[in-house]
Amino acid sequence: MANTAQARKRAKQSETRRQRNSALKSEMRTAMKKVRAAIQAGDKTAAQAQFQESQGVMDAMVGKGVVHANTISRSKSRLSAAMKSLA
Repeated sequence: MANTAQARKRAKQSETRRQRNSALKSEMRTAMKKVRAAIQAGDKTAAQAQFQESQGVMDAMVGKGVVHANTISRSKSRLSAAMKSLA
């Protein structure tokens, strides 16, 4: 356990950040799953709408430093390619 006041505070901050980041990552994964579900259903318009929505969520995660920019870029590219395969 932390011995100094500073170390106790850092431990508390780290736990708060871990919980927040976990919730944000979960939100991002859910948004991506919605896009994949629309693609699986073959509904191109719904897939495009969900993709637009999920892009905002994913970009916000990069801005907050939750995930690396290249990870999001790769995910968006793969989702976009999957949507193109619908046509």
